[in-house]
Amino acid sequence: MVPTNLRAFLEILRRENELIEISAPVDPNLELAEIHRRVIDEQGPALLFTNVKGSAFPVVTNLFGTTRRVDLAFGPKPEQFMKAVINATNSLMPPTPKALWGERGLILDLMKVGTKKIQPNQAPILGGLKKDNPMAGLPVLTSWQEDGGPFVTLPLVYTEHPDGGHHNLGMYRMQVYDDFTTGMHWQIHKGGGFHYHEAEKRNQALPVTVFLGGPPALIASAIAPVPEHLPELMLASLILGQKLPMVENPHGGHRLVAEAEFAICGSVPPHLRRPEGPFGDHFGYYSLTHDFPVFNVNHVWHRKDAIYPATIVGKPRQEDYFLGEFLQRLLEPAFPMAMPGVKDLWTYAETGFHPLAAAVVRESYSREALGTAFRILGEGQLSLTKFLIVTDRPTTLANFSQLLETVLERFDPARDLFIFNKTSHDTLDYTGGQLNHGSKAVLLGTGDPVRELPRAYTEGELPEIHDIAVYCGGCLLVSGASYAAEPELPQRLLANAADRLKQWPMVILVDDASDIANDQTKFLWTVFTRFNPASDMYAQSSVNRHHIAYEVPIVIDARMKPGYPDELFPREDIVELVDRRWKEYFA
Repeated sequence: MVPTNLRAFLEILRRENELIEISAPVDPNLELAEIHRRVIDEQGPALLFTNVKGSAFPVVTNLFGTTRRVDLAFGPKPEQFMKAVINATNSLMPPTPKALWGERGLILDLMKVGTKKIQPNQAPILGGLKKDNPMAGLPVLTSWQEDGGPFVTLPLVYTEHPDGGHHNLGMYRMQVYDDFTTGMHWQIHKGGGFHYHEAEKRNQALPVTVFLGGPPALIASAIAPVPEHLPELMLASLILGQKLPMVENPHGGHRLVAEAEFAICGSVPPHLRRPEGPFGDHFGYYSLTHDFPVFNVNHVWHRKDAIYPATIVGKPRQEDYFLGEFLQRLLEPAFPMAMPGVKDLWTYAETGFHPLAAAVVRESYSREALGTAFRILGEGQLSLTKFLIVTDRPTTLANFSQLLETVLERFDPARDLFIFNKTSHDTLDYTGGQLNHGSKAVLLGTGDPVRELPRAYTEGELPEIHDIAVYCGGCLLVSGASYAAEPELPQRLLANAADRLKQWPMVILVDDASDIANDQTKFLWTVFTRFNPASDMYAQSSVNRHHIAYEVPIVIDARMKPGYPDELFPREDIVELVDRRWKEYFA
């Protein structure tokens, strides 16, 4: 049974020994986050902090920090249901009586999808109201020492289009400025940001309701990369397996999710911006200070015994990895319907999702895969993908070394590498040198193999290179001087050693080759968060009829560069504090 609210989920976790309560006093400023990080690194349990300094509300974190807890939150039914819906599109065309009868179970399940209105006395969210200093007393966390302040990290931000009609439920971090005001981190290509753009054109404030907690299905639907006009509340209901209870707000405005823990109600005025950040984000670096819209809080509803849910973001793997894994499994059957020709699609949480995606596609005629790659790059949030790898061979996309070998065996550099400059980047990706701007690359590997991949380096020393390691067949990692010391090292490597590296289709210059060679998470995070295709990919090439034909090796410079945000490291005194108190937390 899928849990219908946060406390039902916590009861499941208690029964399964997947929850630990910490009654020792804990500071929401840095200390709580450091405890969480150590537990999730060990794939430990969810954490319920019942004595948080400065707040009467408990805090729960690490709800989704393992695959097992994600399965406990959602069970197998949502994936089975999604596959059944997709399969039914074939069996119900045309919708004959026999076909309808054959899908009667699915049709009954579909009738459960939606929302339902309940009476105020049945809605736990209306248990308490804060109008004076509405944000005061909420145990909002500060996760990293250079953060601009405390941030709400699991907000479910609900908006509606100013013209009425479709809604959006998204997760956009919120820096708390004071007891009445927060930031609203609407990035490009986010549904809530589209609604705000439309309201701002009309010079209108956009009403906003931010939910915290509720059914785990609500959290999953808020972060799911669904098409723009697919209602997230409907997806939450689908995952839940029943209609989502909603209640009218006695103070007007949006309906409220009846089983939420908190509902923060207010509006975002037009044309007002305020500096937001820095913030240690899921890319594993600090996103820098930029101007973002401002959320004016009018009042806060909460359950009488409300629990504040939070997450900590940082270097992979964090909770977003496991939630992303579930959502990709859930939505996988829909990809061929939304994008004909796509058989399988994967984005890599180890990189922060948008920097890297891969797909298995159909190649029924020459270069069909390229057209499908363009289709992927034009689809919703996938349009922010920085590096897209495409093959027509069956492969397990989550196993990146297997995918990369499959592609590099078939990759013809003269025709199968495309680099596009002056495109959009994810707001959190600073490799392009300008906020929201950068470049993209598409790497194809289809058909029969054209080379046998080397698996050991035997070509002797390389000039200016002090460390050489093999990541997988055909992919060589090398380290030399830092970028700050030798920014033109990749050009010289090509000029001086291209012949020695010809059998290696891909050579990646990193700061520490041996450290990342045997770890997929470290490899993906290090490489794909530290290069911009147009400025950091090098190869000998020629131009023929406007097409750039590259030669192997393709050299990628994935070293840290001046201007990149700082990597995330905890503050030493906080590390020492948690070391000292560790046994006290778990007494």
